[in-house]
Amino acid sequence: MAKVPSAVIAAGGLVGGYAVARWTRQRPLGGAVLAAAGAAAARQWRQQAGGKAAGALSAAYVAAFAASHPLAKRVGAWPSVFGVAGAVALASWAVADRRG
Repeated sequence: MAKVPSAVIAAGGLVGGYAVARWTRQRPLGGAVLAAAGAAAARQWRQQAGGKAAGALSAAYVAAFAASHPLAKRVGAWPSVFGVAGAVALASWAVADRRG
């Protein structure tokens, strides 16, 4: 079975977490999706690129989540979520997935 790239997991966590929170109207449920995907991505980052890279990418993941809120006020919710998810996916690919 093929391994899902960490970039896909991280971007999917950001998009999926928002989608679940929005459509279920249960923010904690969306947060659980966000956290589960972040933990799965962090595990892969650690395996593929080491602890320092995993820490930096985890910080970027959390920062992207935080940045999506004020950005949404300027460009809208979905464009904001897709933008930060793309940025995290690109960073994840560049730091961890490209090596594998």
